[in-house]
Amino acid sequence: MRIRATVAAVSGALALSAIAVPAAQADAAAGDLKISKVSVNGGKDVVIGTTEMKKFKLSITATDPVGVRGISGFLWFGSDFNTSTEVIKPIVFDPQCVAVDETTTTCTDTVIAFPQDLRNAHAGSRWNVFATAVNNDGDKHREEYLKSDARLKRAARLTTNASPEPVKKGKTLTVTGALTRANWDTSKYAGYTKQSVQLQYKKKGAGSYSTLKTVKSDTKGNLKTTVKASADGYFRYVFAGTSTTPAVTSTSDFVDVR
Repeated sequence: MRIRATVAAVSGALALSAIAVPAAQADAAAGDLKISKVSVNGGKDVVIGTTEMKKFKLSITATDPVGVRGISGFLWFGSDFNTSTEVIKPIVFDPQCVAVDETTTTCTDTVIAFPQDLRNAHAGSRWNVFATAVNNDGDKHREEYLKSDARLKRAARLTTNASPEPVKKGKTLTVTGALTRANWDTSKYAGYTKQSVQLQYKKKGAGSYSTLKTVKSDTKGNLKTTVKASADGYFRYVFAGTSTTPAVTSTSDFVDVR
């Protein structure tokens, strides 16, 4: 991964001291100082497209009988912290800390992921969280292999077009569409092939959609099926998502049936 210079240029005394801790000290507790919880994006998957950087929150909670002075951290990908160069960090380490009680503190920072620094192989995986904490006595504790509670996913797009419009009642409607998703390796959107997508319909004035059928995307991500026109209403495609790609619903297409 190409790490941006701005990301690598970390500031803040706590962050610098954390990164400088020798690997031999990793995961060694400083007395009763413990990192008790990490949360990425509030536990919700992080959806990233092809061009826009994505900001999201990293929260880390630590506890110690003498109280916690500060906490800092970042995300990294791989199986070996000492050799991994794939990281997602804040531009500047500036965590906002809130005392839960006299012994426990949660610090939250904003980290930034750049699509051009991601690979498709990262999608759906749980990144590791590096975290370091300092108690009120100045003791430090560092952990490297904490697991994220959220995954990074490739953004998806979905379209629907029903034709002809208007159409006579009982005649055939052709409903086309396309399911595409972000390709982090090429920085473009490409067809998501061989995926099951639901075609849904809502009659004009009705409160909810019903599923008419399930359609498979072709080798280019295109969708196509036919239905009989019955009454004025809305058609849309709905994709339930996969482990690497989030669920997405297309904008509905209204059909005037005469």
